[in-house]
Amino acid sequence: MGGSGRADRIHEVYELPGSPFERMIHWTQMRDVPQTDIVGPLQPYANRADAIVDKTIYSLFNAEGEELVRARGWTDLYVCGIATESCVLKTAVDAFERNLTPWLIRDASASHAGQAAHDAGLLVATRFIGAGQLIRVADVPALDAART
Repeated sequence: MGGSGRADRIHEVYELPGSPFERMIHWTQMRDVPQTDIVGPLQPYANRADAIVDKTIYSLFNAEGEELVRARGWTDLYVCGIATESCVLKTAVDAFERNLTPWLIRDASASHAGQAAHDAGLLVATRFIGAGQLIRVADVPALDAART
């Protein structure tokens, strides 16, 4: 999200044969449906999303995502999703390192590796981007209002 208003995006993850995920960590989960499908509860958001970014890396900031953020002039990004300790964390840190303001939404994120991995991701995020950047869904309206 940038200063000009709110936009919805969804990042779809694909793991390609021969990728570092397969070669180094032996992970081959995100190659085909149903793993790559947008889950039912998110479908209404996908239908109205202004952009869907396909990514084969942990972060939003592949060439397509980088260009989207730059072209839209977004300065603040709400970051949430699955794999708090990897994809969510990496996107938040990459935003921070690009002088953007990441807001990691703790209660809209989780880990397929369980609560301990989610909690570890949140702990590391406080060190990387600051404890004040970890928020809850209920905090989003006030943050939006403060920027308008």
